[in-house]
Amino acid sequence: MDVVIVESPAKAKTIREYLGGDCAVLASYGHVRDLLPKDGSVLPDKDFAMVWQAHTGERARKNFKEIAQAVKGASRLILATDPDREGEAIAWHVLEMLRQKKLLAGTDVARISFNAITRASVQEAMRHPRDLDQELIDAYLARRALDYLVGFNLSPVLWRKLPGARSAGRVQSVALRLVCERELEIENFQAREYWSVDASMRAADEKSLFPAAAVSWKGEKLEKFSLPDAETAEGLRAEIEQAQQFRVLSVESKEARRHPPPPFITSSLQQEASRKLGFAADRTMGIAQRLYEGVSLGGGAPQGLITYMRTDGVQMAPEAVTAVRKSIRAHFSAEYLPPKPRLYKSKAKNAQEAHEAIRPVDPARHPKEMRAYLSEDEAKLYELIWKRALASQMESARLRQSRVEIDVEEGAAGLRATGSVLLFDGFLRLYREGREEDDKSKDGDKNEDGDRLLPPLAEGDALTLQAVEAKRHFTEPPPRFTESSLVKKLEELGIGRPSTYASTLALLRDRGYVHLRGRTLFPDDKGRLVTAFLAHFFARYLDYGFTAELEESLDGVSAGKLNWKRFLGEFWKEFIAAVDDTQNLRIGDVIDHLNETLAPYVFPKAVSEDGSESEDDPRICPQCGDGQLSIKLGRFGAFVGCSRHPDCAFKRPFNPAEGGALPEGEGTQSLGTDPQSGLEVTRRSGRYGPYLQLGEQSQEEKPKRISIPPSMDNADLGLEQALALLALPREVGAHPESGETIAAGIGRYGPYLRYEGKFVSLESAEDALEIGLNRAVEILNTPPKERKRKSFAPLRELGAHPEDGAPVALMDGRYGPYVKHGKINATVPQGSDLETLTLEEAVRLLDDKKNKPPRTFKARGKSRAGAKKKASPKRRA
Repeated sequence: MDVVIVESPAKAKTIREYLGGDCAVLASYGHVRDLLPKDGSVLPDKDFAMVWQAHTGERARKNFKEIAQAVKGASRLILATDPDREGEAIAWHVLEMLRQKKLLAGTDVARISFNAITRASVQEAMRHPRDLDQELIDAYLARRALDYLVGFNLSPVLWRKLPGARSAGRVQSVALRLVCERELEIENFQAREYWSVDASMRAADEKSLFPAAAVSWKGEKLEKFSLPDAETAEGLRAEIEQAQQFRVLSVESKEARRHPPPPFITSSLQQEASRKLGFAADRTMGIAQRLYEGVSLGGGAPQGLITYMRTDGVQMAPEAVTAVRKSIRAHFSAEYLPPKPRLYKSKAKNAQEAHEAIRPVDPARHPKEMRAYLSEDEAKLYELIWKRALASQMESARLRQSRVEIDVEEGAAGLRATGSVLLFDGFLRLYREGREEDDKSKDGDKNEDGDRLLPPLAEGDALTLQAVEAKRHFTEPPPRFTESSLVKKLEELGIGRPSTYASTLALLRDRGYVHLRGRTLFPDDKGRLVTAFLAHFFARYLDYGFTAELEESLDGVSAGKLNWKRFLGEFWKEFIAAVDDTQNLRIGDVIDHLNETLAPYVFPKAVSEDGSESEDDPRICPQCGDGQLSIKLGRFGAFVGCSRHPDCAFKRPFNPAEGGALPEGEGTQSLGTDPQSGLEVTRRSGRYGPYLQLGEQSQEEKPKRISIPPSMDNADLGLEQALALLALPREVGAHPESGETIAAGIGRYGPYLRYEGKFVSLESAEDALEIGLNRAVEILNTPPKERKRKSFAPLRELGAHPEDGAPVALMDGRYGPYVKHGKINATVPQGSDLETLTLEEAVRLLDDKKNKPPRTFKARGKSRAGAKKKASPKRRA
């Protein structure tokens, strides 16, 4: 019997049905082992030997035991993991573990790969087995070792020199630098004024009006800043308005073609799903994974709907092109189908990792028909992939573009009118590619759909001026990155691999280096500090060119052109020297550099009402007037303080423009004075987070305090809202039946209603401030089982559980982080890296919790009693 190893149980179930009873199909549940998560797991001094550890936990042990048991009696082991470098690595790990246990004596080993989970694809792969690709495995080992060495050597430097910083990854740090540098560029941007003059012209038929822009004046071509102010622009406007003669100098008309984009690759799918569907990169890849592994289409084994979603290749298999063209013919008229199939060339530098493009497995499965079997997100993504694949083989769109040059008063000035007409929509009938704001600003053709039509004009035609006006403009800074445009930029620079972009962006968010507002990425204070530090003290390793060169070297390893250990040796020699140079780095040197680099952000100059900058030094302490403000690195993050500390106790948040509470123990921020008591209301940060305090501590009386609920925006909290919180608990009113008082407040476990000594949870802190009597009575009268439990948003979606497909999420609970699957919650061990927690690790924690026998009350009692008895003599002593 053959034993086939795949990655997921869902895939195993499908392939088992395809291959029949002659094969045992088992799942590895992703990676079966990894580097030990501690320093010393990659040994540069021992020829980059690596210390691997099999995944622990009941699920992992049981799973590998099943694989080992099945292999004992097998005639052939077939490794059928995903068709990429990571899949090759998983196959290698499984094989190595079985070899170490000496379970492969007399068993043949073969590797197969398929790009789509269909019966035909799997059976075809079984007919053409191969050996493991050692070059891909070497590329995996090189990349894994490189990322490990950078992370485990650079992160401790951050922890020592930048308290509060989390970690620094190779690609993650460069992506963060892009976001931070773009933000600094926006902050330093100085808007420049310029003017344009636009006219509305009437053709000779006295009916057709069309717009024209001034392009020359006094014999000189008008550039962007040729009209710098209102006076100059008004001079041109008046001259055109007073002109008596307008004549067509020339008419240029030409036909242009707009060709369809190629089918999706990993990065373009992430970008387009972000632009059109608003999906984050990791969300897109999770949905695509489910579409690839397959869904049940009304009975039978699940069917894969798309090809493999981690790819750099833009080509489709010949049979797929034939099927796509057949679907185009079925849904559109003959003119939408080109005479010959379109061929696209991959931009991937390494052909070994460039597989077939992402496409529907069967183009005949129309998105409308698939909606009945898919979730809303799955249906949206499938439709996007289906349309893009079909559009890539459709006819080009044809446009007629026209440009008319107009003479004003025998050469006094020149106007230009442009327009375009869509002659044939071609692929645009099915699919229009989304664009980012920066793409739109660079693209001069704003009329791709033919939204501006010029009247029939000929050289020498006389025109009439209908109106003319001068318009004021200001230059605009470059737009901030979205996840989509950041992925595009990383790809343009040759940094990272498309398959890793989703996890890279998720890490930046999870580590508090960036945050999203809508779809736009903003750097957080912590991210700015990390970037400023690394860009100065590790400039080479944040250099875009150097990072791209590393990627080229890794591609060279997978192409068999470069020895992976030699490559690592050359990198390690320079890198560890740079790390060692920071050991004696003084914190004062770090702060001096941060003060200088981040000055525009942390110490912005005051701006007067007329828009001019103040000449006053923004670093002079506003409290003492003598000291200089400086960035301070506290245990709980950065803040700004006076250089004369402790004589001057002035402190403020890192970014005064956005506000926010100070780090714990690093000072207070006044919100104003309570009009009733005359006491000052301050916002502070303590051991358990930000809180409000009324007045100051004294020997006679403890000041009133209340925690600021996480649901409230700490940065925007004002005096009125603060006083409302400090007034809690408040009386809502008397219960209409019992007459007993109902109160609302916020306690240790969140917002609540209190009635007759009992507490009922409310959904939000705002409810505690605003809830009325009728609503309170309604909640109290609702049976507990029918009350909606508050739904907490997960910290991160980890993916679908391999057994039932239900979501597994990382949550933040009252007693710390935990993973959730259905009704099972499993605590995440203390000290775990939440940013790198994988689905496989979460499943193992859940299985351990599920299979762990409950402790009896008797056992707990004995344990506690024994502990007390044992401790008593010590306490008496």
